[in-house]
Amino acid sequence: MPDEDQRPPERARRLPRAVRERQILDAAVQVFSQHGYHSASMDEISEVAGVSKPMIYTYLGSKEDLFGKSIQREATRLLEAIQAGVQPDLPPDMQLWHGLRSFYRFVAEYRESWTVLHRQALTVGGGFAAEITAMRTRAIELVAALVVAAGTRKGLGEQTEFSGPGLAAALVGAAESLADWALDHPEISDGVLASWLMNLVWLGFNDLVEGQVWKPSEG
Repeated sequence: MPDEDQRPPERARRLPRAVRERQILDAAVQVFSQHGYHSASMDEISEVAGVSKPMIYTYLGSKEDLFGKSIQREATRLLEAIQAGVQPDLPPDMQLWHGLRSFYRFVAEYRESWTVLHRQALTVGGGFAAEITAMRTRAIELVAALVVAAGTRKGLGEQTEFSGPGLAAALVGAAESLADWALDHPEISDGVLASWLMNLVWLGFNDLVEGQVWKPSEG
């Protein structure tokens, strides 16, 4: 049995492809979050991942491909975390609160992921921004379904089906802005952040499903 000095370095050890790809993507997310797409270098990603640049190109393609795959993976992880937090046996407002808690918990635990998704991808634009738009659309659909469910329980399903998608888009936008703010305020817990947003937004939703609609005064 060789002693530790004779073992091949970590960079040279053979690992399953899936493990290597995860290792490379983890490094890419870290580097992209720190430097942005344009300033990030494949040399640094290679160094952080502990693999050669040719191996990165073989497994995941060019820098553009790597950035795209990083966005896809982090977007999937984020949506899966939110969906896992939504408990379908609870009333719609509690489902949403738990989903928001999961969202803010993900942002706190995976700051680099959120930075790549919310800041870097949108800055680069193009197909990368389209991937974020698709993620946001899925989040809006999830929230809209909860709004419609709440309205249907009150006998106002048709009204909330009309307004639900727009209101859900407003909530998702507010949730993202609050998450960005929370990055600089890590002392605020996910439960408090979710409660703030529920008090700001869901109370208005509740008025709507109760049939109380604000209208501008004449004159």
